[in-house]
Amino acid sequence: MTAFTHVPRRSLHHRPLHRHRPLHRRLALVGAVAAGGLLLAGCGGNDDTKGMDHTGAKESTAASEATASSTAGTFNDADVSFAQMMIPHHEQALEMARLADDRASNARIKSLAGQIEKAQDPEIVTLKSWLKEWGKPEKSSGAPSDGMPGMDHGSDGMDGMKGMDHGSGGKSGMGGMMSEQDMRKLEAAKGAAFDRAFASMMIDHHKGAIDMAKDEKKDGRNAKAKKLADDVVKNQSTEVTTLRTLLDRL
Repeated sequence: MTAFTHVPRRSLHHRPLHRHRPLHRRLALVGAVAAGGLLLAGCGGNDDTKGMDHTGAKESTAASEATASSTAGTFNDADVSFAQMMIPHHEQALEMARLADDRASNARIKSLAGQIEKAQDPEIVTLKSWLKEWGKPEKSSGAPSDGMPGMDHGSDGMDGMKGMDHGSGGKSGMGGMMSEQDMRKLEAAKGAAFDRAFASMMIDHHKGAIDMAKDEKKDGRNAKAKKLADDVVKNQSTEVTTLRTLLDRL
């Protein structure tokens, strides 16, 4: 009986130990899962932080680009006037230069006329694009509606082409513009007469453009417009020197 009674006690002693092992394993598993969850949460936090930093960098870059674009696009009334006046001024220079193709006899005159076309035609496109970007019309409100603006500048009644006061400026402020009469006389001239008339008139025309460009450099605000004005001053001043030399030899 004693042996029989002792056996259940051993069985009862071993049964709690047998049940304790699965609990220990379960606790270990729960601990491992919890640790894994913390690790994943930590990784997720890093990713979110990186994403936030990346987004912040993008926003910062976008803001910088917007500021740079805004600065480059700033303009004032002087910039607008410069573009509005220089377009018709360049257009008349192109008209004069194209007449040289079949009228000029001097090779240097023809070469210089081609140079003027090559330089000023793209500048017209650029000036028009700026005005469109600024939301401004290509013609100023004070420009004549008929004919080339400023083409009535003080040449009425003049018989010759040399000595004409083309650079008076007139109401439009565009110095150096030829009158309709000037253009008709240039168109009618050929050979050496054309060469002399072209050189004389283009000198005055360039001087007017140089004056406008200097005003833009002084009063303008747009960096690109001021750079173009600087190019006009440099390039056309060089051409004036060349034209004067040619005129002395014609």
